[in-house]
Amino acid sequence: MTPALSQTNLTIRPSQYRDLEAIARLFMQEQSAGQPELEPQIQQLRRWHGLVKSLSWFPNPLQDLFRTYVAEQNDAIFGAIQVSPFNSTHSTWRVDRVAVSEQPEAGSQLLRHCLQTIWEARTWLTEVNVNDKTALALYRQNGFQPLAHMTYWAIAPDLLQTLAEREPDLPNLLPVGNADACLLHQLDTVSMPPLVRQVFDRQISDFKANLFEATFTSVQRRINRREVVCRYVFEPQRKAAIGYFRLRLNRKDNQPHTADLTVHPAYTWLYPELLSQMAQFAQNFPAQGIQLASSDYQPEREEYLAQLGATRTDHTLMMSRSVWHKLRESKPVSLEGLQLSDVLQGFQPARKPIPSRFKLLDSMRPTPPESPKSGEQTPPSAP
Repeated sequence: MTPALSQTNLTIRPSQYRDLEAIARLFMQEQSAGQPELEPQIQQLRRWHGLVKSLSWFPNPLQDLFRTYVAEQNDAIFGAIQVSPFNSTHSTWRVDRVAVSEQPEAGSQLLRHCLQTIWEARTWLTEVNVNDKTALALYRQNGFQPLAHMTYWAIAPDLLQTLAEREPDLPNLLPVGNADACLLHQLDTVSMPPLVRQVFDRQISDFKANLFEATFTSVQRRINRREVVCRYVFEPQRKAAIGYFRLRLNRKDNQPHTADLTVHPAYTWLYPELLSQMAQFAQNFPAQGIQLASSDYQPEREEYLAQLGATRTDHTLMMSRSVWHKLRESKPVSLEGLQLSDVLQGFQPARKPIPSRFKLLDSMRPTPPESPKSGEQTPPSAP
């Protein structure tokens, strides 16, 4: 039987190399369809743990590549949490995973530790399976509120083959570069409700890739045998982007392709065109499906995917909460405790001050005559 957890003896600390086995075991129990594969990530961490740890010692874009905390008591791991910045300004952070082993109190302790120690985070974001009552209760207990419902879809390989046979009507399909970041930011802003936009807090820099990130992504793609295709549709009359997709193609047979899709609400006719284009890109890779997501504020996408015959694989609830960090209050000091007389004694003048030029002029100025009192006559002036 697992001993009862004492919050006074519970230690929350950053994860170390010796904790990877326990972290993998905990996170495997909470794996859902909306999260990336964990086993390849743990294998790479075992191999590159020293490099990943050294990257967290100085500011860089990959500083929070694997930011994980564990709840420890008596050399036993009772829980683990993985968090990451959601945007480039680090104003919004995401709870990627949180898992506990028979000790629900550890989950709240881990969440509160992250909320208190990561000062740059003003908003927190997470996704929970709608059927996971324990996780929903954990986040609600710690102040998270519902934001949007997410549905994950899987398009089967035979359905992709049918979509690829149709020639898409996309005359202005262009590759994505850093010069297009402003267009993609405008498209992302207009495609979501104001509340979601405020929580995400994305800036133009979120759609740019610097040299450091591009090099790391290129190395990671070679290791994972993955290709990334990014395209957007340009509308020349409005000079705006009206559609965008990011397709991650896997050469491994056991890993499906994944896609991020953004469409302007006024151009919903782009859904079949963009999906046909993605299906054509997938023809040069092993025959496997594509996974993508839709939200409850995108009814046209969900309706089209349902008519297309895509399969719902997971249904999650996106939750968020704001954080206000208190400033450390200094202890007030009474003026009586300060020896002001002794302190100001050194500022006393050593000799009598010399009058200034303006004071001398005032003393030489003639005094005006006094006005006569009532009933008295003014003496006549001399002729």
